Amino acid sequence: MLVIRNVSRRFGSNVAVKSVDLTIPTGQMVGVIGASGAGKSTLLRMINRLIDPSEGRIDFHAREVSSLGGQALRDWQRDCAMIFQQFNLVPRLDVLTNVLLGRLNHRSTVSSLLNMFTREERAMAVAALERLDIAKTALQRAGTLSGGQQQRVAIARALMQEPKVILADEPIASLDPRNAQVVMQSLKDINRKDGITVITNLHTLDTARVYCERIIGMSGGEVVFDGTPDDLTEAAARRIYGADALEEAFSEAVTSTSFGAGREKVEPRHEPEVAAARS
Repeated sequence: MLVIRNVSRRFGSNVAVKSVDLTIPTGQMVGVIGASGAGKSTLLRMINRLIDPSEGRIDFHAREVSSLGGQALRDWQRDCAMIFQQFNLVPRLDVLTNVLLGRLNHRSTVSSLLNMFTREERAMAVAALERLDIAKTALQRAGTLSGGQQQRVAIARALMQEPKVILADEPIASLDPRNAQVVMQSLKDINRKDGITVITNLHTLDTARVYCERIIGMSGGEVVFDGTPDDLTEAAARRIYGADALEEAFSEAVTSTSFGAGREKVEPRHEPEVAAARS
């Protein structure tokens, strides 16, 4: 269980995240939504300890991870894998080597420097690529792949860490709708089949509705919504995005979730009184 207790983060006089309290059970698929600047990425980076909270604490299985240092911090960042919007691959290296880099926190410094990956680790990397349906690209340079393929390589690299938690920071923001669907379904399958907790930041609310069992909405650095997809009414969406940005959020969400054969367009939910007024 991941417990975030009264966590805030300030950058000078700017408060990016303010007094967040969340409890996330093991094995949950969580979507964090909100407009740009809502504090979503800052929250994920504090969980992974890429940045430190200004106040509050973060616990995982009753162990405080917000105060870890040295090897204990490196172990936590191995157990809490991070997937980024821009993939963070090494373009000049082949795909298989990029995936194997996920094993670095499992290895000694000397063996890492010598690039001494075992036969078992190589087989594990190939299996991860097969699982994500990109094994045929194993010997290609990562920089030659499409954005969707590169993001699947990044997911395979995260799996090589054998993580307990996967954090995905806007993993589909730079992808076309079809590749966005493939990436989100891959994360959902990992969550279901492996029981790994997945927390993903998403810009559009209906993508979160389709793939996540729990949705957390942030605005101005604060959590303003925490519930199931069915709880995400128009009134709740207005609290998250604000009235001016709401129609744009719905429009982007429909575009990103209405692709693929047989997929129904996801329409915004309206409060009864709003629906009546528009009828």
